Amino acid sequence: MLLSMTGYGVAQRETEHYTVVVEIKSLNSKGLDLSLRMPRSLASSELEVRNLVGRQLVRGKVNLSIDISRPTATRSRATLNREALTAAYQELQAAAQELGAPTDNLLELALRLPGVVQSPTESSAPSEEEPALAWPDLQPIVQEALDRAVDFRRTEGQALTTEILSYIDRIRILLADVDRHDPTRLENVRRRMHDGLAELTQSDQFNPSRFEQELLYYIEKLDIAEEKVRLVSHLHYFTETVHLPEYSGKKLAFISQEIGREINTIGSKANDSTIQHLVVGMKEELEKIKEQLNNIL
Repeated sequence: MLLSMTGYGVAQRETEHYTVVVEIKSLNSKGLDLSLRMPRSLASSELEVRNLVGRQLVRGKVNLSIDISRPTATRSRATLNREALTAAYQELQAAAQELGAPTDNLLELALRLPGVVQSPTESSAPSEEEPALAWPDLQPIVQEALDRAVDFRRTEGQALTTEILSYIDRIRILLADVDRHDPTRLENVRRRMHDGLAELTQSDQFNPSRFEQELLYYIEKLDIAEEKVRLVSHLHYFTETVHLPEYSGKKLAFISQEIGREINTIGSKANDSTIQHLVVGMKEELEKIKEQLNNIL
């Protein structure tokens, strides 16, 4: 079964300390063209990521992004500086006693003072609750995204397999039409040759030996039996290759070149308008196949 180079996969892990999202997108390419976007904190894992992606996806223009963020609850949580609160409350209490002011709302006033309640943006120091993400933790998430991308490729490949084989079947139908028309073509050739022979033998310069040689050459040149047999063989080989378990995109491209060679030869040797029209139809189907093979792994 064929695998498409078009794929998409995403995986996510959320823990108490972080959320990781790995997203993979791939399109067709002659080789593996991998573009990575990941935080600097994961720079030490880049080689492992590239090796894993290379083994799984093999070919294609691949964009892989890894995003790490803290959970919303953790990001919005404020911290209380107890020492600053105690000092502020004591100072307010002392001031209230000196001024004879009420002391029932001192705690609320202390909490509003700068430095008592700190938001996460007020501190640049890393939290002990944010451990670095090591490759053993990241690898299963990347693998899950890769598995989903490969599944996507497989699904796309199934659709491409059905489409490409329908084009092959269309070429078979057109070739059968060529085969059915070939006796009529040969009869027309014989009639033209007979008429030409009757006129030629009346000439004083007629050379029977030379004529026989040219006649044999002309008949051989018009014969398309071998090309039809080889084309049937190539079509069968193409169909067999489509169902091979290994990656066969490049092999199918080579076979399609051989198919095109036989189709062109049939068209050039047939010297018949009906067969020429059928050959044009086969070429159209072959171009559709070649276009789809550009996205086959």
